[in-house]
Amino acid sequence: MDVASAEERGTTERVLTLLGLLQQRQVWTGPELADRLGVTPRTVRRDVGRLRALGYPVHASQGVGGGYRLGAGQDLPPLLLDDEEAIATALSLLAGAGGAVAGAGDAALRALTKLDQILPVRLRHEVRALCGSVEFFGGGRTPVDPEMLMTLARACRDEVEADFGYPSGSEVRRRRVEPYRLVASDRRWYLLAYDLERDDWRSFRVDRMTDVSARTWRFDPRTAPDAATYVQEGVASRVYPHQARFLVHASADTVRAQIPASAAVVRRRGGELCEVLSGAGSLDFVLMHVLMLGHDFEVVDPPELGMRCRALARRLLSAGAAIPPAPDTQES
Repeated sequence: MDVASAEERGTTERVLTLLGLLQQRQVWTGPELADRLGVTPRTVRRDVGRLRALGYPVHASQGVGGGYRLGAGQDLPPLLLDDEEAIATALSLLAGAGGAVAGAGDAALRALTKLDQILPVRLRHEVRALCGSVEFFGGGRTPVDPEMLMTLARACRDEVEADFGYPSGSEVRRRRVEPYRLVASDRRWYLLAYDLERDDWRSFRVDRMTDVSARTWRFDPRTAPDAATYVQEGVASRVYPHQARFLVHASADTVRAQIPASAAVVRRRGGELCEVLSGAGSLDFVLMHVLMLGHDFEVVDPPELGMRCRALARRLLSAGAAIPPAPDTQES
């Protein structure tokens, strides 16, 4: 390495160290930074200028209590974490990805995947050991092993095949897949993947998987369906023997607030109209839930459900025929 390259490397390392110091506390004086970096205050000023040129908003103030301070910018800059901070961040993200933090699972897993890519091996082992000694309670999502999530997330990121045990009838079979996306619902984690044995896209519940492993065999990504839509439609309708579609006379936002995302797919059809797609073990069960929403609705599909509505309407009218109507309590 020539002298110029060595000097450039030394300057880069010093500027990164300066950035790490500025992220550690609110204000540093020039002499304090110079002492920590082993340089002159003039060199500190030059390095602050380099950080500003890279887009870091480093503010300087004079007088008592003045010094250098890292401010908030328009963009989120990279963070420099020491070992303890990296471990604490990874554990917090593992908790969120595992379902302990409501609504934060998918974002936590994305952040954890990025952190995992740069985390030193020594810290990965420590994070895994600490994670095994921590448990969580509460939260609405079915808990899953965070390490399993990480294995699947890495396989999606690196585009390598994965295999795992999965229930099929009364036995557990190995499934070999090309993983595409992890999807978090309000209750569970799912993997959307191309099933190599069935030659089609499938969604899998992560909490039902066992012995998950990522292989070294890379694959070329296929044209995939929208992950969230595919998984939601499967959870809400395709897994059931009966599916039904309704046109509901209410806004999509109103109906989504009444039905869990895992129970039905709600599609906007105008300001005060929406389509509801759902499934169940019987058509009567689906019909009952749509009726209990309290909105006018029409059956779109299947045709036999319309006939079922008329039959149930006659039964309800017959059931109430023997009861005299309530007296009119309105004042004349």
